[in-house]
Amino acid sequence: MQNWLPRLDGHPGPKYLAIAEAIEQAVRTGALRPGERLPPQRDLAAQLDVDLTTVTRAYGMARDAGLIEGAGRLGSYVRNGADAPPPADEADTGMNMPPQPGFALLPEAIRVGTATLLRAGGQSPLLQYQPAGGSAHDRRQAAAALHARGIPASEDELLITAGGQNALHAIFGATLAPGDTVLAGRYAYPGMLALAARFGLRVVPLESDGEGLLPEAVDRGAADGAKALYLVPTNDNPTTATLPLDRREAIAAIARRHGLTIIEDDAYGQLPAAPLPSFAALAPERSWHVASVSKIISPVLRVAHVRAPSARDAWRLAADVHETAVMAPPLNAALVTLWMRDGTFAELVQAVRAEGIARQRIAAHHLAETDYSAHPEGYHIWLRLGGAISAAELASTVRPAGLSIVPGEAFAVRKGEAAPAVRISIGGAIDHERLRRALARLEALLQREAARGQAVV
Repeated sequence: MQNWLPRLDGHPGPKYLAIAEAIEQAVRTGALRPGERLPPQRDLAAQLDVDLTTVTRAYGMARDAGLIEGAGRLGSYVRNGADAPPPADEADTGMNMPPQPGFALLPEAIRVGTATLLRAGGQSPLLQYQPAGGSAHDRRQAAAALHARGIPASEDELLITAGGQNALHAIFGATLAPGDTVLAGRYAYPGMLALAARFGLRVVPLESDGEGLLPEAVDRGAADGAKALYLVPTNDNPTTATLPLDRREAIAAIARRHGLTIIEDDAYGQLPAAPLPSFAALAPERSWHVASVSKIISPVLRVAHVRAPSARDAWRLAADVHETAVMAPPLNAALVTLWMRDGTFAELVQAVRAEGIARQRIAAHHLAETDYSAHPEGYHIWLRLGGAISAAELASTVRPAGLSIVPGEAFAVRKGEAAPAVRISIGGAIDHERLRRALARLEALLQREAARGQAVV
């Protein structure tokens, strides 16, 4: 089929990925049938006004995905049986993980990167124990990446940890004592709440609105003797609120005035194309900055970069990291470093961002009549319920459709005081069609319950 031509308009990601996804869509829908020939790569590049390497990469991804095969000078053809959809994993409900871009972009990056790193063979230092806090090479690259984001950092202030939770565990253990008060929003990351309970810390919820924590509430809490403030400043989990710059500056000034330690869980801060300054940039001497790859690329890597307020604080933390997890996976840490150097890291984040945007557009269509919040470049939805249906009932009813839905009570700092709400994650491996069906079921259920409530009134 020489006249088939993919459409690239409206695709927010890289052009090669748009072409690869267009091939997949054409094969799945029957626009390209098994045995049919695709346009020659040079011809397609000329028609789309893109580089030949862009088309070559797209065809390579389609070939690796088992959709097409090459026949030398005869060109590329759709494989027999390529139109059969892959089996769905019904156990995959998306969980709280980034949306996976099409065409095994991440597995391919892992395969290529790992092969590159292991060329040294059995003597590779990546196959040995690493220094506490990570290798100097990885810490230098992490510091450079943070510096490029406006965060002052040196390798001596950087640690590599086995994910964000390992980092929070070490920070709590090294900087806080039983009985200390930690300030947070009314709803907070359950992993942080579990650590606070484990270390005997008192978590005090603060007032907030649609833009996040109120600076005056932070000021009152700090004046009452709180030791630390925990926050997710960009795309808060679960409320999806993002603190505007003026609030960030006000809270940074409050931290300086009261000697308050800021624990900045920047899990989603790199997803926005135009990110706001972090607290580590505004108040570096008061801030612990945790930049994990789990929520912007994949949790499988178990790598986080932690920027400490000082080199002394970093070395103190390294001992706790070693005691709890020994080290981050050396090969994974080096893989992230390689990706940062060759541009793959930015490419993967861009692909996750583009997929998040696409999924949020789908969600907006189905949830237009509901009371919800979401970051346009994220993959969470904070859905407030009117009371016609309980959060637990909604979660149990819709979860089998493939959505990860968690009642707001799971995030409440003070149990029993949570407003009726749920956090919905539209990340994971769920495809667009399955997402539409799941959200359509959710929409129908909410409309039915709202109609029942009106009938009772």
